[in-house]
Amino acid sequence: MGDTNERKWGNGREALVRAAIDVVAEEGLDALSFRKVALRAGVNNTLITHHFGSKDALLEAAAEWATEKSQQFSELTNIASPIDEEFAAGLVGLVTDDPNLQVFQYYMALAARRSPQLQKIAETLHESYIEGIARTLEHYGYKGDRAAAHAVYAALDGLVFHQLTVPRIVDTKAAIVRLGNMLQRH
Repeated sequence: MGDTNERKWGNGREALVRAAIDVVAEEGLDALSFRKVALRAGVNNTLITHHFGSKDALLEAAAEWATEKSQQFSELTNIASPIDEEFAAGLVGLVTDDPNLQVFQYYMALAARRSPQLQKIAETLHESYIEGIARTLEHYGYKGDRAAAHAVYAALDGLVFHQLTVPRIVDTKAAIVRLGNMLQRH
């Protein structure tokens, strides 16, 4: 078990962070324990205390790691390109390839309502997505329109959530392409 995690997620701290993400995504935030994370990472749970000291610190590190990994989405929006079939396939692929990463982010966004530490991380994550969408919207003539970027981000975020809960990939792709077509006609 440890060998598989080391090859997939690295070893040490990164394996623990990834294990925490998977536990939260699959069992819920309240189910997170050092024991479950250690078991999933294939290490002794004292290693978690060594690296993080507390469950809150582990969650904060996991949220930051998830934010970094989610920057792949920013690669889709790095240049002013259209929201088209290619964009839709890329976004759906990110969700399909690692649904736990997306589910974890939703858990953390909800938990941020009760935690000032997590609130800052959630804000950073959402801002990075909105900035990426703002670059994409330049393709449609929406330069500097934060409200439009926020609205499109909310629509795409809703489609990601929908794909996670009612996985109809064809419908999700079609909705993303339709969104791009609506922007093009505007």
